Amino acid sequence: MKPKTKAQELGFLSRDYAVAKDKKKWLALFDKNAIVQDPIGKSPLDLEGNGHQGINAIEKFYDTVIANGNIEFNILESIPCADECANYAEIVNVVENVKIETKMIVIYRVNSNDKIVSLRAFWDYEKMEDQLKAMF
Repeated sequence: MKPKTKAQELGFLSRDYAVAKDKKKWLALFDKNAIVQDPIGKSPLDLEGNGHQGINAIEKFYDTVIANGNIEFNILESIPCADECANYAEIVNVVENVKIETKMIVIYRVNSNDKIVSLRAFWDYEKMEDQLKAMF
């Protein structure tokens, strides 16, 4: 897919850098005050449900979540609109020989400096936990 907007381009790059485990390039996509909500709401990945705000918090999220797995991130459909983009995706993550499959919608918003200011991922954390429980 060729990106039609900056939001779509940065969404695709976010996926590419996460899969490649290129932390430096992935973090460089974000505004210093950006927020990552992945998933939206309270979960063991975000106990307060407020998201990970600012580069330091986003880097900690990367180190905790992205760096620990081997991710396949397939964008099934991408819908750009103004300074935002919604990607419908399927992610397969393998952590310590455990394969987790998750479908999600990830919405990226960018600012006038061509940086991501918001990454919001909608996916079912409980469904992911159920997959883990079924394996043990």
